[in-house]
Amino acid sequence: MAKPKARDLADLRDLAQPGAQIAVRVTPKAAQNAVLRKRDEIKVLVTTVPEGGKANADVVALLSRALGVSPSRLTLLRGATSRDKVFLVTDP
Repeated sequence: MAKPKARDLADLRDLAQPGAQIAVRVTPKAAQNAVLRKRDEIKVLVTTVPEGGKANADVVALLSRALGVSPSRLTLLRGATSRDKVFLVTDP
C-alpha cells in the first residue's frame, strides 16, 4: 500500500516514547489526509472509507509519519471499529 499523502502533518515526535499510549480521533472519508494537534487532542483525517481495515491502515501510516517512527512500532490497543482509537508506541 502506498503512503497516503498528507497536506497537514503535525509534529508529534515528542510523544514517540516507548510505552506511550496515544489517543486519537479519526475522521474517515475526509477531504484530505491530515494529522492535527490542538492542545491535548490529536485528530487524524483520512480520505479512505472505513471498510476492511483500510482506514485503520492509513491512520497508522499517517500517525507513524507524524511521530517519526516506523509503522511497525504502533499497535492499536482500542478502537478497531471506533472513531476514537488508542495506539501504543512499542520499543524499536
